[in-house]
Amino acid sequence: MKQNSTNRWTRTAKAFAYASILACVGTATLVAQVAATGEKQIGPTNDKPPAILDKVGITQNLNQQLPLGLNFVDEAGKSVHLSDYFGKHPAILALVYFQCPMLCSEELNGLTSALRMVKLTPGKDFEVVVVSIDATEGPDLAAAKKRSYVNRYGHPETADGWHFLTGKQPEIDQLTKTVGFGYVKIPGPDGKLTQFAHASAIQIVTPEGKLAQYYMGVEYSPKDLRLGLVEASANKIGSPVDNILTYCYHYDPTTNSHSLIVARVVQLGGALMVLGLGGFMIVMFRRDAQSPKVGTAGAASGNSRSGQEPKRNG
Repeated sequence: MKQNSTNRWTRTAKAFAYASILACVGTATLVAQVAATGEKQIGPTNDKPPAILDKVGITQNLNQQLPLGLNFVDEAGKSVHLSDYFGKHPAILALVYFQCPMLCSEELNGLTSALRMVKLTPGKDFEVVVVSIDATEGPDLAAAKKRSYVNRYGHPETADGWHFLTGKQPEIDQLTKTVGFGYVKIPGPDGKLTQFAHASAIQIVTPEGKLAQYYMGVEYSPKDLRLGLVEASANKIGSPVDNILTYCYHYDPTTNSHSLIVARVVQLGGALMVLGLGGFMIVMFRRDAQSPKVGTAGAASGNSRSGQEPKRNG
């Protein structure tokens, strides 16, 4: 038994040693990903962010009345007023653009995932209103996005509660200004101004059309969403939240240029490292549990030998 216990602890110690090595390697990788600007060697360094980002952000205009008379076009190509989605229920408002290469999809994915865990029904208890900030987009793109997210939500019977709108620039400007949604056009890979630098946030709006709550980022708490909708249904206005923004714009000071990425590489690397360590430890402990028990085998052997009758002299 003593030898078996010793072997088990030895294997466990080895597992922790290997895990420590992996943790060191993973940490080194993460440090490499977030190296300070001064440690980078490529190109001239400019620590000052581009002036273009001065116009990008979210101003929380709580209790501000939305311009409900604005005209938009829904995913079916029908001319609608913003007021068509208010009066009875609160609404979740999302300002995105449908051809956004990364962040807008992350925002809508996060919203849809959270709503799956909220015990309220789109179209019955609240409306989902998604408005494109790109005046060049039309009903076809809006319809494709609606199909995608209604399918992702998993309840096709709620389709009437999801609204994907496009519009002209004056209407878009008026809505985004009211919401406090600052964005600017930026060049895409082809050099044309077809993409946008913007931050990510959704808004809860009362049935009267007043901004009641802001939720920043691309992941949302189902509990907070439900509470926000319930309070907004009673026309209650929430409080400002921490203005921690996720940008659909990544500025690289080493090249004085931008690239469209979701700045979550470090978080993803950390999560993968934790999963890898967890899997490694499980494998090691299973091997330990399935290994032969030396002490038991030795005891059995001893019992077998003791069971033999000694030879008698004479």
